[in-house]
Amino acid sequence: MVKVSTQTDYPAVGETLHEATLDNGLRLLLVPRPAYHQTYAMFAVNYGGIDVRYQPAGKQEMVDDPEGIAHFLEHKLFEKEDHDAFALFGQTGASANAFTSTTSTAYLFSTSTQLAQNLTTLLDFVQDPYFSTQTVAKEKGIIGQEIQMYQDDPSWLLYYGIVGNLYPNHPVARDVTGTVASIGKITPELLYQAYRTFYQPSNMTLTMVGNFDPAAILAQVAANQAAKTFAPATPIVRGVGFDGDLAEILPYRAADLPVIRPKSAVGLKGQRDLEEGPAGTTVKLAIEVLLEMVFGDSSPLYQQWYDDGLVDDSFAADYTASRTFNYATFSGDADDPSALSDAVAAVIARGADQPSLTQARFDRIKQAALGKYYMSLNSLEQTAGQLSAQSFTPVNAFALVDLLKGLTLADVQAAAAEFFDADALSVFHVRPEAKA
Repeated sequence: MVKVSTQTDYPAVGETLHEATLDNGLRLLLVPRPAYHQTYAMFAVNYGGIDVRYQPAGKQEMVDDPEGIAHFLEHKLFEKEDHDAFALFGQTGASANAFTSTTSTAYLFSTSTQLAQNLTTLLDFVQDPYFSTQTVAKEKGIIGQEIQMYQDDPSWLLYYGIVGNLYPNHPVARDVTGTVASIGKITPELLYQAYRTFYQPSNMTLTMVGNFDPAAILAQVAANQAAKTFAPATPIVRGVGFDGDLAEILPYRAADLPVIRPKSAVGLKGQRDLEEGPAGTTVKLAIEVLLEMVFGDSSPLYQQWYDDGLVDDSFAADYTASRTFNYATFSGDADDPSALSDAVAAVIARGADQPSLTQARFDRIKQAALGKYYMSLNSLEQTAGQLSAQSFTPVNAFALVDLLKGLTLADVQAAAAEFFDADALSVFHVRPEAKA
């Protein structure tokens, strides 16, 4: 049942990673930490909010699913015909949860006791779907209330406003929960179709970090999978491709909401599809360091803006890169949202000609980034999360430190020259409603 099994030591982070691939294609990433009392497990599938267009398993034609179906499916997998998986975890004292992102869905638990039982529960409930007309209708009401709650959050509307400007024709601009109208179209049949297509073992990974014997875990998972019947693996054909088109960008939009202070967001769209190997990952790291060097709260630019009252502690520059998209956002509360967005745009327009891109500052920011990375490894949850997030790419999380160590100022300058493009900008403002 075990097709491939390897053990790799990563001296730079003091970790040992046990990897295995079962005959059905399921990958295991196991990191034993005997000094810890707890274990953290994540069962993830390479399927998320953007995967609304695809070729269903066993069919030849593309279909378009309602927005929010991946998140809806995540919710429904916990509920079975005669029990709820949350209750099974609760009986052992384990803490369980799940989440759906734009490109993946993960089911997880943490426990310090009865690990084998909780692991069986995790594998079994995710691999045993049960959807009925009645339970689907009930869930629509629950998720509908969740969606309406987000609609009252100005920060949520600011974020999706700017992403919507950058990607008006890409599903990344829609929240993974969908809309009340879109989830209203979801049926048990659509859920089963999506499940059969994406929840193939070969499209999933099990990541565990904590106090366990890797050999025992591998034997348990292999036996669990051997006792189940799976449909033959089929190629997954996705219909959502990379979007780096600047012509589609909406330059400016605004929303008037019941807020006291205005909010400003500038978006910067990546034009190149960054491959998921070492070269593309290095570019992503370079852009993250670039944003910290130029816009971070220790930068001369930020200090000047702060002293001038242009920004406050809410200002942040963030970079997001994943399958089919990558972009940066610069956002925060501002007394004068136009002044803030104009200031950000002026900095972007300078390209690589940034006064803060010095060797001394690069060395400090790089050292700080390494420190944050090493610190994150103290957390079982963060370690498992990073490994799981990277599990569908050629670069695992423990290899990131070597790429970060090898990063140079020249890499950051090259990233600035390419990524800082004034033609790739968009602006979104949230303004206080006019008083009656």
